Amino acid sequence: MGLLWPGGPVGVILVHGLTGTPTELSGIAKDLNAYGFTVFCPLLAGHCVAEAELLQTTWADWSKSVEEAFFAFSEHADVIFAGGISAGAVLSLRLAQTFPGRIRALSLYSTTLWWDGWSIPRLSFLLPLVLRLPYIGKRYRFEEAWPYGIKNKRLRERVHAQMISGDPAAAGFAGTPGRSLRELWRLVDLVKVNLPQIKIPTLLVHARDDDIASIRNAIYIKEHISGPSRLIALEDSYHMITIDQERRQVGMETARYFVEQLSRQEKEKLAQHERKPGQLQTLLEAAEYRERPPQELLQGLSKRRNWL
Repeated sequence: MGLLWPGGPVGVILVHGLTGTPTELSGIAKDLNAYGFTVFCPLLAGHCVAEAELLQTTWADWSKSVEEAFFAFSEHADVIFAGGISAGAVLSLRLAQTFPGRIRALSLYSTTLWWDGWSIPRLSFLLPLVLRLPYIGKRYRFEEAWPYGIKNKRLRERVHAQMISGDPAAAGFAGTPGRSLRELWRLVDLVKVNLPQIKIPTLLVHARDDDIASIRNAIYIKEHISGPSRLIALEDSYHMITIDQERRQVGMETARYFVEQLSRQEKEKLAQHERKPGQLQTLLEAAEYRERPPQELLQGLSKRRNWL
């Protein structure tokens, strides 16, 4: 299950976040598809259904969902890229670690290793202790709170209404069960230890004003992977950059980065499937983003690091 946009022989797997849905990546998927990419957004195990089903899954089940998408793509695509948002970015890193040399490049959006954004309660560092309590730990839920990762006011109101509607397929769950949080922590610990195994080109896109996970997460990854990377800092978005105010820039920069990793012959094959002739050439001729040093990106951010 998931969402598919058919295109050429160059495939992209985009992974949604924990308690999220594939639709949070549909805008980026459509942008990439316009350039000729075939894009698939798999549905993670336990998502878009009752919360009771999510509680029956582990990080290994979520990772298996991504691996199954990868195996299906491998039968038809000449080249495969992967990426995701938040926990989906962590799962994409895990995919690249599991199948070294099989993924051409990564695109990581709002990668969440630590929940240290400005909207996270300052006492949240106590959460691991709370989750160990016999009675409370099993019943704890981390509730989504304002601004819900979205800076655009109109979009935020619409997404919030969908979240509280009780339909998890519309905008995901309104909260994250404690058990699922513990599973995410286990995944993060495993991925962090193996970050040096990432030797492929990696695009990191993160909002400087991320309310959930600060840009320190992206900087940490950039400094610990072994391959080349590019970090793009957004100035007018919160955590959900794939649907927020700079979504178009995220899609364009992702497409350009992926195209840059292709050979001339692969680019020609991709161009045969672009929606409008000449789109790829125009994309490559556009002004390139000027990457800024980490010290500049960290200016004005608080120094606290919260749980996860």
